[in-house]
Amino acid sequence: MRAHRLVLLTLVSALLGAASGLAVARAEVIERVVAVVNDDAIFLSELRQKAAPVVRRAMQAPTESQRMAAVQQIYRQLLDTMIDERLILQAAEQEDVSVTTAEVNEAVGNVRTQSGLSEADFWEAVRGQGFSESAYRSDVRRQLLRLKMLNQRVRGRVNITEDDVRRRYEESAVRARRESTFEACYVRYALPASAGPTAVRDATRQAERARDSLRSAEDFEDAGGSCTGRISEGDLAPELGEALAVLEEGQVSPAVLTDGAVFLLLLRNRQMASEALPAYESIRMDLYREMVQEAMARQEALYLDELRRRAVVVRRLEN
Repeated sequence: MRAHRLVLLTLVSALLGAASGLAVARAEVIERVVAVVNDDAIFLSELRQKAAPVVRRAMQAPTESQRMAAVQQIYRQLLDTMIDERLILQAAEQEDVSVTTAEVNEAVGNVRTQSGLSEADFWEAVRGQGFSESAYRSDVRRQLLRLKMLNQRVRGRVNITEDDVRRRYEESAVRARRESTFEACYVRYALPASAGPTAVRDATRQAERARDSLRSAEDFEDAGGSCTGRISEGDLAPELGEALAVLEEGQVSPAVLTDGAVFLLLLRNRQMASEALPAYESIRMDLYREMVQEAMARQEALYLDELRRRAVVVRRLEN
């Protein structure tokens, strides 16, 4: 009787392994639960099928130990992804969010069109990745349901204003300026070694009074200042580099306090390290889409944290 049950178990395991599309030896095919998400089981065959395209690349590692370590890492990462996906799908079911067959067909058609393959070649490529047509459509349905659920629950939390986009543009402009080289002029108002607040205030006021009369390199030299050759921000004290980064050519900075002195700066010219930043209007929508994607990713992470806290998840991959 015991031998009969062993044979039956081996037969069931082999059938399940064949259904997963994995070409492995019969003795190695053992179906089991690798995670439980709120009483919903994730099976080893599901994980193997999901991992099949990536595992093929991992098997190119030079040694057996490296291959095994790479496969285990892939399994752990994919299992985390599958658990998150299962949590979202469960939430979608609770809220009656669904995906129609027409939506699945449209998504598959879009992917095929983007691939540039004929329908026959497309499905041949899908099968080459270890998926049957029905399994691929089921995976697309899950992805669409996940996106629909996230859009419903997360999109409302994202609010990108025109001021936000403009701020991102200005930050990009400052970064581009910091990577540039420039020529500048300066006047330095020295401070005593142990300068207190009064000395700093007096030097700052002196610099601000002089600022109104400083408009050119000649003005700076006449005021006892000097001009640099071509330098980069890294050649200067951080406070001076920060001040120059926000100046336009020909502008004079407010008084800048550093260790031991107060400075006035004139930006004579700037040479960008790369192509100049495009005009705001020409990249405004690109920046907006980038910021929406970033905000959606942050909100998705927060939403998944909420689902995980409310869920009972048991991982059994290493058992």
